[in-house]
Amino acid sequence: MSLLGLRTQLCRCCKRATKRVRRGTPGVGKTTLGKELAQRTGLSYVNVGELAQEGQLFDGFDEEYQCPILDEDRVVDELDDKMKEGGVIVDYHGCDFFPERWFHIVFVLRTDNSHLYSRLESRGYTGKKLQDNVQCEIFQTIYEEAMEAYKEEIVHQLPSNEPEDLERNLEQIVQWTEQWMKDNN
Repeated sequence: MSLLGLRTQLCRCCKRATKRVRRGTPGVGKTTLGKELAQRTGLSYVNVGELAQEGQLFDGFDEEYQCPILDEDRVVDELDDKMKEGGVIVDYHGCDFFPERWFHIVFVLRTDNSHLYSRLESRGYTGKKLQDNVQCEIFQTIYEEAMEAYKEEIVHQLPSNEPEDLERNLEQIVQWTEQWMKDNN
């Protein structure tokens, strides 16, 4: 499966390798978790923001949020073959445009607002962009989007507040991946 996550404007281990999506509001730790998970499991890691930058997969610029607007269709086209192969961790803020068939499990990372506010501020988020992303977390927007886009049983929330949460989440996801591989290969 893959891991994924609001528009912030934003392993080939075997034949049927798992795919997961990590999602969550910016600043909740998706990238840190995804990269470490890829290193521990041998799964490949795709950061959709970086993929879009490299391939210029944009459909304009959002003046209000001061960032490019993702061309979702082009992103799906770019990733489709890789996702069919399996063994991919996908990192992004939203998921409603990714085909359901791509993922075996979806993890939504959640962060307490006091932690999130500080993290986003340190990234240079200000004004409406900062406020909207914090509100997104308060109202569980990302989680609700995931629940609407995918089967309820594959969507899981994980806390991401303290460094200890990272290790616990990694252990939990690695265990799930190992079990999934045993059960499906």
